[in-house]
Amino acid sequence: MTPVEFAVAAEHYLAEARLSEGSRRVYRIALHTWAWLLVGRTPPVGAERRRAAPPVLPLALLDGPDAPRRVAEAFAARAEAVGARTANRELSALRAAARWWCARGWLAADPAEGLRPLPAAAPEPALTDAQVRAVLALRAPLREKVLWHLVRESGAPIERLLALDVDRLDPADRQARPVAGERPLRWRGGAARLLPLLIAGRSAGPLFLTDRRAPAGTPERDRCPLTGRARLSYRRAAELFTAATAPLDPVGRGWTLHRLAEPRR
Repeated sequence: MTPVEFAVAAEHYLAEARLSEGSRRVYRIALHTWAWLLVGRTPPVGAERRRAAPPVLPLALLDGPDAPRRVAEAFAARAEAVGARTANRELSALRAAARWWCARGWLAADPAEGLRPLPAAAPEPALTDAQVRAVLALRAPLREKVLWHLVRESGAPIERLLALDVDRLDPADRQARPVAGERPLRWRGGAARLLPLLIAGRSAGPLFLTDRRAPAGTPERDRCPLTGRARLSYRRAAELFTAATAPLDPVGRGWTLHRLAEPRR
């Protein structure tokens, strides 16, 4: 019988695939990542990524007429978030699984068939100090201002910042309590000034929230217990930054969020 759920189909594939145990573990993480991406949510990071159960995703979602577009958009967003190398590796895992599912009649076609690995592009330069000052001076919602300051001041991956929960924050000491296997996350004055305003009245749930209520089936860890709103995704955060910075960009396109990070010395 054809499995109904993506994660179940993934386990069938992994049980039969000729992979070493190490490769099997990497493929499982990659396929779980696709489950998060295909429902429009930011995958967990670090130790949480290895432990988190993927969201419920019907396998039939990969068999509809809209599947190639959905997969292509998720792939593009993932490449923006983690770079071409990681996104290409995860695409390879999905394509291998999809071919196996097609061979068993579980899918009619591979929805990623038209996608090709991305070339490893030269990294975009970090914004100059003057550009950073202009970004941080923009009139923008408090949520965006806090995120932008954290991106600049913490040196942490943007995905990790979006995965932060309110109950892990220690505003007085300007840090987030790390989970096992993570490096400490600290920030400086800009985020320290604004963060208490963003979390006022909240003691749990995601730090960064969307403007809408979470859809049915959203795990409890990814929605605010007070408002019911969902965790902000990388894709939406990046779109908002690019739109906000378009007036500052000499060519009018806007800048990518990762360029705001302080360059490593």
